[in-house]
Amino acid sequence: MATITALLFDFGGTLDGPAHWLDRFLSSYRAAGIEISRAELDPAFEHATRIGYGATRIVARFGMTDLVRFLVGHQFEYLRKSGPDPLVAILGNSGAAGRHRFVERVTDSFVRETSAGLAHSRGVIGTLEGRFKMGVVSNFYGNLDGILAEAKLDRFFDAVADSSRVGIFKPEAGIFEAALEKMHCAPESTAMIGDSLAKDCAPAHRLGMRTVWLRTGPRCGDDACGRDTAADITIRSIDEVAQIQW
Repeated sequence: MATITALLFDFGGTLDGPAHWLDRFLSSYRAAGIEISRAELDPAFEHATRIGYGATRIVARFGMTDLVRFLVGHQFEYLRKSGPDPLVAILGNSGAAGRHRFVERVTDSFVRETSAGLAHSRGVIGTLEGRFKMGVVSNFYGNLDGILAEAKLDRFFDAVADSSRVGIFKPEAGIFEAALEKMHCAPESTAMIGDSLAKDCAPAHRLGMRTVWLRTGPRCGDDACGRDTAADITIRSIDEVAQIQW
């Protein structure tokens, strides 16, 4: 078995904190005083994500706060028209100024949590510097380089494969291959670390990489039981990456 000399990391739910963005948005909505279920927020989340992926020219210049504000604004527009009736009424009655205040509250809550997660990861990644080549592979909006620079993480990474820049989205193999090519690393000497079995571990495993699943809670949907064979190692915290004996 080849020695691991390179590490690829997912971004959302991995480097920026141990939770899917939908769940973190849900917590931020509730912190802002908006009661909504995960199932009710999910279509608004997907709607805003699709818009973000299609707006790379606009989003490319955004830092984290502007990105989150952009996404939350589009979530609110969806919810104002197609959300649960009580929330449609609240958003309709609050007017543009009231909706703006809600957007800012959700944005502030989400960004605070993200900033804390990235600061924690910076400490972990720093302990790996010099031991491995490192890169990031993420379904993102075209501004991941800037987000990493803003978080003072950019200097650690030899490659950043942002799906909106590469034009390939996980779980397609090409986005992983783009990062490997930029790092000049073979799959068998590389490990992929991410919070999704379906989008991170399974495609990396098929390419011959070693895989590390950051499992932070029960999974459903694409990460349901039966895909666990895609992960060579399961961890509960990103801190454990530094402790893995390859």
